[in-house]
Amino acid sequence: MNHHEVREECLRLLREGLPDPAPAAFDDGRDFLPLGLDMDGDVAVVTLLHHWGDPASGPGAFIEGFTFHRRDGEWMELGGGGGTAPDDALARRSSGEMGRYLLKYGSGRTVRNAGRLLPWGAKWVNEARLRASAEVARIRVGTRLLDVPAHGHAAVVWGSRQGPVVEALAADGSVLDTLDLGRPAVPARASH
Repeated sequence: MNHHEVREECLRLLREGLPDPAPAAFDDGRDFLPLGLDMDGDVAVVTLLHHWGDPASGPGAFIEGFTFHRRDGEWMELGGGGGTAPDDALARRSSGEMGRYLLKYGSGRTVRNAGRLLPWGAKWVNEARLRASAEVARIRVGTRLLDVPAHGHAAVVWGSRQGPVVEALAADGSVLDTLDLGRPAVPARASH
């Protein structure tokens, strides 16, 4: 895998959306899977699960988020970042196992107007990588509804100064949990 292949995959996902159903395993010769996608006006995020080396050799998976800004009708990559993937990253967990219905496990921030002459006035694109429990069917971010894939990973993007409140919804539309992305993450409750 090289950066060009990843960028092309992200652009394809921005045009076509996430595959349905979500991939449950790595294809031969391909070391990344699409996990999440969100668009909010002229900003977007795509998250991918990467795997390096032989899956039998142990840890080597990480999750990366790439942010984009649409200029003149074209998606322009702003940057990305990621971290280690949880063990068995494609397995969905219950809220009992996770400690709550919705967890934030990663985030990132990239500047969208880096070419400005003066240092003040930066405009940012923020993204969060979330994991939803098995009970969660959709995530609501303002007026956007995001279906949660079978693996439970989701990505949320925003361009405003304040992070949004995300709601985890059951299949019947009832709110199971809320997560304020403008505040520091609250640790999961300990199970005794």
